[in-house]
Amino acid sequence: MPSKIQCARQSIDKVDREIVKLINKRAELALEVAREKSKNGGKGGGDIYVPSREKEVLKNVIASKKVLGEEALRNIYTEIISACRNLESPTKIAFLGPWATFTHQAAIKNFGSTGCFIPVGSPTEVMMEVESGRAEFGVVPVENSNEGSVNVTLDILVETELKICGEISLKIEQCFIGKDREAKIMRVYSHPHALAQCRNWINRNYPEAELIPVSSTAEAAKKVAKEDFAGAIAGEAAAKIYDLCILKKGIQDSRENFTRFFVLGKISTKPSGKDKTSLVFTVKDKVGALYNILGIFNKNNVNLAKIESRPTKKRAWEYMFFVDFKGHVEDANIAKTIESLERSCILVKSLGSYQIT
Repeated sequence: MPSKIQCARQSIDKVDREIVKLINKRAELALEVAREKSKNGGKGGGDIYVPSREKEVLKNVIASKKVLGEEALRNIYTEIISACRNLESPTKIAFLGPWATFTHQAAIKNFGSTGCFIPVGSPTEVMMEVESGRAEFGVVPVENSNEGSVNVTLDILVETELKICGEISLKIEQCFIGKDREAKIMRVYSHPHALAQCRNWINRNYPEAELIPVSSTAEAAKKVAKEDFAGAIAGEAAAKIYDLCILKKGIQDSRENFTRFFVLGKISTKPSGKDKTSLVFTVKDKVGALYNILGIFNKNNVNLAKIESRPTKKRAWEYMFFVDFKGHVEDANIAKTIESLERSCILVKSLGSYQIT
């Protein structure tokens, strides 16, 4: 007579077969949706990838009664959605590389691991890949909760016609990694933001080491793999890819260390009822100009989440203002706000509306 464990394992095997059968059924339905879109003239990843629909699926799954935790279910279903989405044509996603950067991890968190990921050297190159059509979407870092905005990303958003169609928030755990646990560390490589995030830990543990900024945390790991007497501040994924030892985990000075990323593409997302809009404007050079502009948001009951200034780089001491606020450009009060801004500002550009994560 089979034991309880044997019976349980037989039941697990049966359930696994049922799960695979249902996943395949889901994939068939996803292909049916794709074929219908194609008949209606829809082509390309913009029609296959619908952020609001994917978030709705995840929300419905997570809301159901569960034994598995929310994060586990989200990870499992992100991969199922990714695999189904890519059956017709793999989605091409450019990201700030190389492999194993936090931007790479954010791209996988949003799109799943199935697809065609294209690492490039800068946010500008990400934009160029999407604009040229070599990639359908791009993922770029825009802001860290401790170190502030990524200025080069803000600058390219003004220049490009691409739209922000998604937002990703990723908790950042920085690790100190090296080739050998016993090696003397004379140089520490990392991205400038990561060096700043771990300033206190570095000063306590390697006060004499030379700090060398590089283009990304993964690039830092790549360099350390080829050098002696060097360490890198990077993520756990970078240590695995470049076969390095994790000497210490969680070395960031703040436990609440998050980076925000934008998904850029040629699509405009539809209102979901829980949206955010990013916009840039330049005010006229007169007394009270910015005060009056902010009054427009207040008058139309628009909740500003962020405002930040950047030089226009066209005239000395001329600034543009980046704002994030709740709502979608198709919402009546938001549309009215933008109309008022256009009458009062030199420049107004909507950067995109996207569902809040």
